[in-house]
Amino acid sequence: MDRRPRPPLSRRRMLQASALALPGAWALASCAREQPLGAPAPASSAAGAPASSAAAAPSPSATLQIASPQNPVKWPINPGNEPIASGLEPEANATLRLYNFPDYLDKAVIKDFTKEYSDYNVKVEYSTFNDYSEAMTKIRSGTVPYDVSFLTYTYIAKLVYGDLIRPLNHDYVPNIEDVWTEFQNPWYDLEWQYTVPYVIYTTGIGWRADLISEDIGALANPYDVFWDSAYAGKLAVLDDNREVIGMTILRDGGTDVNTADPAALELARDAMLEMLGMTQPRVTITGYTDIPEGVLSLSQCWSGDMITGQYYMPEGLDSSVLRYWSPPDGRGLINNDFMVVLKGGENPVLAHHFLNYMIGKDVSLKNFSWVGYQPPLRALTPKSMVADGYIPKNLAGAVVQPEWFKVGYPLLELQPQVQAEYDAIWQQFKAGA
Repeated sequence: MDRRPRPPLSRRRMLQASALALPGAWALASCAREQPLGAPAPASSAAGAPASSAAAAPSPSATLQIASPQNPVKWPINPGNEPIASGLEPEANATLRLYNFPDYLDKAVIKDFTKEYSDYNVKVEYSTFNDYSEAMTKIRSGTVPYDVSFLTYTYIAKLVYGDLIRPLNHDYVPNIEDVWTEFQNPWYDLEWQYTVPYVIYTTGIGWRADLISEDIGALANPYDVFWDSAYAGKLAVLDDNREVIGMTILRDGGTDVNTADPAALELARDAMLEMLGMTQPRVTITGYTDIPEGVLSLSQCWSGDMITGQYYMPEGLDSSVLRYWSPPDGRGLINNDFMVVLKGGENPVLAHHFLNYMIGKDVSLKNFSWVGYQPPLRALTPKSMVADGYIPKNLAGAVVQPEWFKVGYPLLELQPQVQAEYDAIWQQFKAGA
C-alpha cells in the first residue's frame, strides 16, 4: 500500500505545554462560573443515561460542569441554537472553512471531498492554529466564519456554554455507524449531540531497539527507565506538563492522573526532580523524528507519533528497529480528539456532510495513512492494521483498543487553581532540565 512521506510538522509538535492551559479569557464568566475546589461534582449518570441535562444555557451563577468517565454529561441545547432541519441540500458555491492544527488532515482527502461535492461547486479553505488557546480565542472572536474545527474534550463545556458550536442533526451523519460504539455515546458528550470522533491515541514509550539493548516493555515497570541513570543523556519526556506528571503518578502506583490532592502532587514533583538528577531528560515534542533519526534512543511519546516515525527512518535503515510500549492492559494515559460544527460558520449543512465524509471507512483509512493517528473505526483491528500495512508488526503495541477507553486514564480539564499547581511543578522541572 502506498504511503506518502510525512510533512515536516505534525499536530503533536504544535501542542507544547499550552495545549491544556486554561486561558483567562475562557472563564466565560458571562455564561457560567467555574466550579470551586471542594464543591460537589454533578451526579454521575446510570449507564447510557445523561448525568445532567438542561433545556437552556445555564445562568451566570450556574456551575460550569466538567465531564469525565465517572461523570458523563449530556450538554444542553441552548435556545436559538437548535439543530438544523433535516433534508436540506448542501450550500452551493460555498467555501467550507476548516480550522485545525497544521498537517493534521490529509490534503488529498480535502481534494477528494471537493470532487465528491463537485455538483455543488464547493471549495475548502484550510486554516491552522498552533495550540488550543489560540484556537479558542479566534473562534470566540468570530472574526473568521470557520465551519468545522478539530478540538478536544478539555474545552467542550466552554464551547457549549459559550454557544460556539452547533448541536448536530444526526440524519446527516449516518457514517457514525462505522465508528466504535464508545464514541456513539461518549462520556464527554452523551448521545454525541455536538461531537463526531476524529482520532485516538495512547501515551507511552518509544525507542530504537538497535540503540537500546534492553526490552523496555519487558521491564517490571517500564516507566522506571526515566529514572535509570544508565540512560542519562539518551532519553526525553514530552513537553507537556499533564503528560509527564500523569506518567510520574502512574509510575509510582497511582491512578488519578487528574489529582487535586496537594500531597499527591508534592510526591509527583519530588519524583520528577529525582528524575532530573538521575537521567537529565530532554524536554521535547519531536520524538517522532528524533527517535527514528537516532537523535534520541528513547522517549515518552504518543502512539500516533511512533506510527508516523516509520516515515522518518534514515536511508538504508529499516523501521523494524522501532518499538512502542504502553500498558498492554490499557491502564495507561489515553485520549482522543473530535470534530465540531462551529456556530459562526456560514455552511452548516455542508459542514455536517464533511463530518460524515471524514468518518466514513475509506476516507478515514486514507487520512490515517497520512496523519499516523488511528481513527476509532470498527473495521480496524490490530491484526488488520498490520496486515494492510498501516502499522509495521514491531509497532503493533501502538494500536489503540476499544476496551481501553473503559480502563485507561484520560487527561481531563482541571479547575484553574489545580492547573496552577501543575504549572508550578512543571516550571520547576523545566528550570532544571
